[in-house]
This record gives sequence, structure tokens and C-alpha cells, in this order.
Amino acid sequence: MEHLSSVVHQTPLSVSTSVNKMAGMNIYFKMENQQKTGAFKVRGASFKIANLSNEQVKNGVITASAGNHAQGVALAAAKRGISAKIYVPEKTPDAKIQATRSYGATIVLKGASFDEACEAALAEQQESKSTFVHPFDDYDVMAGQGTIAIEMLNQQPLLDTILVPVGGGGLISGIAVAAKMVNPKIKIIGVQAKGANALYNHFHGYKSDSVKGVSTIADGIAVKQPGKLTFPIIKDFVDDIFTVSDTDIAAAMIFMLERKKTLIEGAGAAAFAAVLAHARHLRSAHCGVIVSGGNIDLSRMPQIQSLAGQNLLSCLA
Repeated sequence: MEHLSSVVHQTPLSVSTSVNKMAGMNIYFKMENQQKTGAFKVRGASFKIANLSNEQVKNGVITASAGNHAQGVALAAAKRGISAKIYVPEKTPDAKIQATRSYGATIVLKGASFDEACEAALAEQQESKSTFVHPFDDYDVMAGQGTIAIEMLNQQPLLDTILVPVGGGGLISGIAVAAKMVNPKIKIIGVQAKGANALYNHFHGYKSDSVKGVSTIADGIAVKQPGKLTFPIIKDFVDDIFTVSDTDIAAAMIFMLERKKTLIEGAGAAAFAAVLAHARHLRSAHCGVIVSGGNIDLSRMPQIQSLAGQNLLSCLA
């Protein structure tokens, strides 16, 4: 935690009487959308970059990201005074790109997905000898993300379950290990978008561990395959993984905007979407929900409102 104290915020653990009544349990929202850079990713990036050697610092860092990790790496690199180059998919929201550039990083638009951007970044890393800061498949990055669980359990020791959005698995790996060190009985449940469900498939033994393409409004968790380092941790420490539809995610986003006056992105809404869609399966009295980020492209709000449709009406009833 000392490595991060000068960079990251301790974010609030928010509650809502109306949400508790609707869900039939006590829900606690960990508001990482209020974190510096607007997402949790700055934790893992900062921990990784803080641990670089002086020799590594000379060559700077390089990474790939769907957007939030980019901002985290850019800020962490700026804090340490080193250069950062970041590959992002071509359809990354402009707000995320501009925010990343504002921290001084160089942006390269490449590919249709995170995976394609990542391949390009790794190819350049072989030439530049920069340190690659993986957005999820790195033990230091996972450790940084795990500080969220430590904060949550300090803020509310009664938590018996934590719902975590899942892409490649770095966030849930760090949270699962950290949370179960404090309370071995706590349940850690991952939530993936149905349109990007490779880790869900692998965890439950369905099909292969990768998907040919991803399609979801939750671009922050739109990953084609789980990490090689993250999956063994998930297998050992995570209790279950659910999926939610884009309609569920959109309804959660609009609900948070209507009822809690809080703007969150698709990935940030995934865990709450699981409360709306799967509450009867949770068997929890005190459930933590990771709101992982709030960096949304506002031009997409009409699409999100349309997607929410009847789901939104039933949630707000």
C-alpha cells in the first residue's frame, strides 16, 4: 500500500437503501470510477512502475490498453519521470485517448481489439527494450489491483461476497488473493460480458479458452482470452463467474445515473448488472460490488439508453 499512497485515492464504499431493498441484501459499491484517471487501473500500473529498476527506467515503458490502463500507465510514468508509449484499439473512446495524452504519453492507434493492439506493442517492445506493463497478466499489476479488496474489508468487515468485472483477469486475481488472505471464507465472483466470455468458458470448462471476436458495450473487459498468469490464480481463488448481457449492463449504467447520479462505463457497470440479473443466485447478506471505472464516451449514451429498454423500466419500478 505504501507504494501507492502518493498516487491513488482510497475510494468511497457507497450504499443505497433503494438498491438494498431491490436486491434483498446489503450492497456496497466500491467507487473506483472516482479513482485518479477515473478507473482502478492506476493502482496496478503504479505498483508495477514503482518497482522498476533504474536500468529499466532508462528505456521507459510500453503497453497496450482498451483505455483505462493507458491512463494509469501514463500517470504512473509521469509521476516517475519516464517515457510511456501506449497502443490502443482504433475504436477506443476519444475521451480516453485525450486523457492519456494529457499525461504526456505517446498514443498509437492499432487494430480492432485490445488483443491486436497488444500484439503490435509487444512487437515494438522487442526492438525498443522498453518494459512492457501488461494490463492484467503481471503479478505486480495484480498486486496493485488487490489493494481494492484490502480497502473494502477495512471499510466494511462484514462483506461476505465481492462481485468483480472480468476481462483478462488481473483485477479479480488481485482482489481474490488479497480478500482471502483477510477472510478465507469470503466469496469472490467474477462477471463477464456475454459478448466477451472467454474466461467464463474456460473457468466452467466450456469450449476453448479464447473467442474469435468480442462484441460488447463494456470495452474495458472486451478481451479474447484470459491471461496465462491470471487463470491459475482464478481457478484456485475465485468461487464462480457469471455472464451478463449488454442489455443488463446498459440497464445498470442507466440505473446508476438515475438513482445514484453516478456516471459509469460499461465495464464499471458489469458487476452491478450481475446484481440486477442474478441476485437470487448470490446468497449474500453483505455484497461488495466493484464499480471499476467511469470513463465513458458520452456520444454512446443514446445507444445505451436504447439498449436498457424494458430492463431499465423494471429496475426503476
